[in-house]
Amino acid sequence: MATVMITLFAIVVVGYAAGKLGYLGGTFDKRLSKVVIDITCPALILSSAMTGELPDRQYILPLLLISVITYIVLTGMAYLLPRYLTKRIEDEGPVGFALMFGNVGFMGYPVVASIFGHEAIFYAAVLNVVNTFAVFTIGTMLITGKSEVEGSKFQKKVLYSTPMLAAYLTMAIVALRIDNIPAFISQPLTMIGNITVPAALLIVGSSMSHLSPRAMLGNGTVYATTLFRLAILPIAIYYLCRALGFSEFVVNINTIVIAMPVATYGTILCLRHGKDTTFITEVTFITTLISMLTIPALVMVFF
Repeated sequence: MATVMITLFAIVVVGYAAGKLGYLGGTFDKRLSKVVIDITCPALILSSAMTGELPDRQYILPLLLISVITYIVLTGMAYLLPRYLTKRIEDEGPVGFALMFGNVGFMGYPVVASIFGHEAIFYAAVLNVVNTFAVFTIGTMLITGKSEVEGSKFQKKVLYSTPMLAAYLTMAIVALRIDNIPAFISQPLTMIGNITVPAALLIVGSSMSHLSPRAMLGNGTVYATTLFRLAILPIAIYYLCRALGFSEFVVNINTIVIAMPVATYGTILCLRHGKDTTFITEVTFITTLISMLTIPALVMVFF
């Protein structure tokens, strides 16, 4: 597991170097972020349901239910806690996003596989269905701010974005137990989806290259958000879900998924909507670094 964490962090470092050297940055990052959101991420979501034999049916509904409960709790925290964690009103949305969304699709899959075995990737993908829905609905509103969401009205078109359409189709595949998808469909989707992880992490690294060394060290808000993101919220949700009667297996996978560092989509969405990436990039960097210690610690203490 340590190797997985170091490998993913190394890609961020490469992105940082590429940004410093001029290979990445500016318009290219914005174009690449659009490719990730609209093309490679939907392919990754779809390919997660095309990994071969479908998982045990008994876990699918509990995983979906525990994920819904988890994101209801995290949504409340995302709107309640930021006002106490930052004095900058413009940072409240990014702080809320950082508290709510972990790097499920990019880092969650390999970490879950390293802990629970390769077959557990599908279960993480089931959990990621709700996460995907929340990122492109609630997450988008947190990043853009209510004042810019068409007079504070919810943008229904988000429900029909390519990542959401992919999430709907993935749920259908799981529900209908479609396990005979032809290789000429699944293999290209898998190959395209595999671009998502390195591309997204390169974008994060490139965004970091524009920060001063002082900024990369973070500040009080960054470290307070990191504490909640990597420790307090995952532990609280672990005990809540155990108290609600979910099985140990389901709770453990959900906890690891929630304990991921800040989702790289925060940086990508900021770029896409023309928002300042300073805070979200700082907290993504710090949580990614510290998670190499906190995730193994959570596994040792709770599993």
